[in-house]
Amino acid sequence: MALWRIDLVSLRLFVAVCEESSIARAAEREFIAPSAVSKRINDLESLVGSALLQRHKWGVRATPAGEALLHHARNVLRSLEKMQGDLSEYTSGVRGHIRIFANVSSIVETLPDELGAFLRRHEGVKVDLEEHTSAQVVRGVADGATDIGICWDAVDTRDVEVFPYRHDQIITVLHRDHPLACAEQLAFIETLDFDQIGVHPDSAMYTVFRRLAAEQGKTVKFRIHVSTFEAVCRMVRAQLGLAIAPREAVGIYSQVPDGEALRIVPLTDPWAERRLVVCVRRYDALPVASRMLVDHLCARNVTGTSGTVGGAEIADDCGGAEGTERA
Repeated sequence: MALWRIDLVSLRLFVAVCEESSIARAAEREFIAPSAVSKRINDLESLVGSALLQRHKWGVRATPAGEALLHHARNVLRSLEKMQGDLSEYTSGVRGHIRIFANVSSIVETLPDELGAFLRRHEGVKVDLEEHTSAQVVRGVADGATDIGICWDAVDTRDVEVFPYRHDQIITVLHRDHPLACAEQLAFIETLDFDQIGVHPDSAMYTVFRRLAAEQGKTVKFRIHVSTFEAVCRMVRAQLGLAIAPREAVGIYSQVPDGEALRIVPLTDPWAERRLVVCVRRYDALPVASRMLVDHLCARNVTGTSGTVGGAEIADDCGGAEGTERA
């Protein structure tokens, strides 16, 4: 096999096809005609001497030979990015392309502001950010599908290097007329007799909640699953159930008009103080730009704070002023 004839553009397109499971979507992502992508793939298969993709009605999937090439292609492209980053130190500013997988909590909390601050200092760096569950984040880092992951440390992180990122607090969101709304604090087990609103059935939070309930001989009564924390607050406001969610993630969505208020009640369980982490495959093997971003994120590691919920007052109908809380 004359593998030295494989060019980098073909490798990049092959990786895009595998990640998108579609030649058409890969072509759109790489700003090239689908026919040109197909020709590149066919040329690769001729050079390798084996089929690299299985073609189906719904798209394409890598064959065993394709999986092997995908692994090496990612390593080659990552090495080139690292070389570019190392050499960029001798030019006018750091350059590079950073891929990040992050869980929804980090994306809706502070990550956008931190990325913005980083990119304003390093305008030559490009960042691709994708939302995934915590388990998918770790798997993506371990498999080389992404450079940096941000997730809840409740998932198995044995195959990656982990650095502290942020703490947040898991709280209960209730309508002011809910039977538990007058509580100053709650234990998770106290919520299990009531309908709940859930987010992402395949998320780490969902898995943890089900396990914790099973340990108490109970189940979580998920009445509805929604895809965003904004929808969570809307469902609670409609009195369809309570929700257990990260304090900062519900943030501005806890704001309520015309005196119609939600209650934010802390959980007393130790796991409710949640730790978010940055994970990488190998820190010392990262390109310069990626290492700098990891350092930037970890340097800004803070614990939770208190204040207002997205700037909104949380009403108290249980006697006295509840005050304000930060979500």
